[in-house]
Amino acid sequence: MGLTPNGVTTIGLILNIGVAVIFIIGAEEGNRGDLSYVGWAGALILFAGLFDMLDGQVARLGNMASAFGAMYDSVLDRYSELIMFLGICYYLVAHHYFLSSLFAFITLIGSMMVSYTRARAEGLGIALKGGLMQRPERVVVIGVTAMICGITANFIGGDYKLYIKGIPFHVFETISIFTIPISIMAVLTNITALRRLTDAKKAFEEKERMERKKTNTGVVKTLMFLIACIFLAGGVVYGQHTSVGAGVNIMDTFPVPPGNPNQLFYLQRTSNKNTIVCDLNLNNGVLNKTQPVHVYWIRYSDQGQRQELSYIQRTFAYGIQSTALPGNDGYEMHFAGSKKHSFYLVKSAADNKYNVYTTVNAKKIILKRIFIKLNGGSFWMPKVEYVEIRGIDTVNGKEITDRLKI
Repeated sequence: MGLTPNGVTTIGLILNIGVAVIFIIGAEEGNRGDLSYVGWAGALILFAGLFDMLDGQVARLGNMASAFGAMYDSVLDRYSELIMFLGICYYLVAHHYFLSSLFAFITLIGSMMVSYTRARAEGLGIALKGGLMQRPERVVVIGVTAMICGITANFIGGDYKLYIKGIPFHVFETISIFTIPISIMAVLTNITALRRLTDAKKAFEEKERMERKKTNTGVVKTLMFLIACIFLAGGVVYGQHTSVGAGVNIMDTFPVPPGNPNQLFYLQRTSNKNTIVCDLNLNNGVLNKTQPVHVYWIRYSDQGQRQELSYIQRTFAYGIQSTALPGNDGYEMHFAGSKKHSFYLVKSAADNKYNVYTTVNAKKIILKRIFIKLNGGSFWMPKVEYVEIRGIDTVNGKEITDRLKI
């Protein structure tokens, strides 16, 4: 036939416009008991639904699938459904089925939200499928019940009403064959939308948990690599260990480097008290843009003297490699020993000072201290018990310590 998938989708939209026209003509020219318009509209709804479902098949069989085609299909499906419900509501209001028209409008809301929750979740990387009253089910229910309503009216009449003794109003009439399923759909479509919302919440929480786990794993791997570099680069006096009493955080028994205005953060481990310090590299108050961070030792295990890194330590372990961020907003940095975890040197708008930022357990912190607890192992393969990262929570300004178990 030479039809493209987008052409099939367009025909489906045109047919749904025809559905709305039939309902509107039935509202303007038909009387309340003439339900033939409802029946013919139902038949056209089912026919239009075939085109809604065939466009994807045409795309796959003709190898004509495209991203725009998928979007075009989704957009025109929404227009088709909105136009169809426009005709339904117009018909029901015109013939004074006010309660039924209200339920039809609620069904329209639910139908749109079923589609929207799925589209929004997929846009955020979460696949949502399933649930009651998706578009094919909605088309079939409305089309079939409208046809049955129109056919039944030919046999029992469009004005048929069923009364039950003791109840002052009728409990059923011919149009109810069409309106009762719509009322049920009003409930089910909105339940489906809310169910998809709760499913999305669970999926996002699981995704965030996996991302936190991945982030923590990346931090641990980086630090473990650096520990190995400490041994290989001669940064450890092997055999010197620190023991403390029960209930005392060993991290707090280590010396704190003397504060200076340029100090960013420092790194320590239990093998000895030698400390790696990272300072802001200023020359006469001007930041060195080529090497914004200066890294050096404080050799507490010797005489507490300051000592520059050796070539091996600077090149393969503790040297900081930095890349300027766009717009002179700071630097992305990583230790030479590993590129798996980045730190960010950025000037704070609050105090106009540079800080080093990182993320731990989905929290953005100003990094102040890294502490590595070793527990046995060999000279070449030390066993890491845990890593503690201490910093300032950027949200509340409080000091925070996160311990990453190995």
